[in-house]
Amino acid sequence: MWLATLVAVAGQRAAFAGLLDQHPAIDYRGGGVSDVVSVLQRDIAAGAASIAFDGRQGYLRSVLAALNVPVESQVLLFSKTGLQHPFTSPENPRALYFNDRVVVGYIPGAPVLEIAAHDPSQGVIFQTLKQDAASAQFARPDRCLGCHLSSNSMSVPGILVRSMSTAKDGRPMPQDGSFVIDHRSRLEQRWAGWFVTGASSSVTHMGKLVDPRVDLTAYPVPTSDVAALLAFDHQGHAINLLTRLGWETRFAAAEGKIDFTSGDLGDILREAVEYFLFVDEATLASPVQGASAFAKSFAGAGLRDRKGRSLRELDLQTRLLKYRCSYMIYSPAFDALPAAARAAFYARAKTVLESRGDTAVVEILDDTRPGWR
Repeated sequence: MWLATLVAVAGQRAAFAGLLDQHPAIDYRGGGVSDVVSVLQRDIAAGAASIAFDGRQGYLRSVLAALNVPVESQVLLFSKTGLQHPFTSPENPRALYFNDRVVVGYIPGAPVLEIAAHDPSQGVIFQTLKQDAASAQFARPDRCLGCHLSSNSMSVPGILVRSMSTAKDGRPMPQDGSFVIDHRSRLEQRWAGWFVTGASSSVTHMGKLVDPRVDLTAYPVPTSDVAALLAFDHQGHAINLLTRLGWETRFAAAEGKIDFTSGDLGDILREAVEYFLFVDEATLASPVQGASAFAKSFAGAGLRDRKGRSLRELDLQTRLLKYRCSYMIYSPAFDALPAAARAAFYARAKTVLESRGDTAVVEILDDTRPGWR
């Protein structure tokens, strides 16, 4: 059962005998949601929005436009994992498109689009959309949680980024190498089962060049951009951290036990702050790439301080970002953290930034996150 992954966590909390997601302060299955896909569905039902089915790619382009997801964010994976794994292969990879709120999955010829939207309070909400011109109805299947609710996603419904060796036909071969990936992972461990384009020849990783048998006209763009892969690697764990920090704080508040200095809350706060400030980021041994369409669109979406600096500026020479603070600090999920969690996060972040003398990030946050200190 998919909820079993939370048993060990919930078993530590004698005050509440159920599972964490079932606690009244959380209520993952029954609570109201305001993720971008649920909002889009309500707008469609009210006649305030629409999506169009367009030929070979079905609803893909229309959904991406409606959700403000850039096509340049496309990354391609050929491992036979995911909800529609029988349709995925090295010749017909699954494409993922993302921004800081949602991931959209598309496989040419598969019956549905797969969508994972980060609800500001409830964690990631998994939905599907039939690739059928007669239907524009999003559904919320339980079976996505079979993989996306586990210790690999911090025991919350979240994003799972893996690097897994495969057989020639794309079947997963975890015995030959399998890693859960984020920005702390060495490049040498990343992207097994993924295609990689745009990386310089000096960069060592486990990804492959796009198979020449792939019909790239089936996709909006012909790339699986290395800069997009690096951003996706970072973002997945950041999303899970925000969900877990929010859930733990809501649980503790309901039980009258808020303490950010020790225990579960202290641990998750410390990891969240250090992760957002790239404390343990793996260093890039050599520059990853030059300019790319993704890098340009990604950087262009950033808030800028009075000196023109943005947390979305990419470095790609020795690290992911030019300024060592996650752009996810602007996300709706961060804003939706309980006030006590945000205050504790800011206090700890100030200490870390002061200890490393990071005046640039402090100044950017001063201009773009008023009240953070």
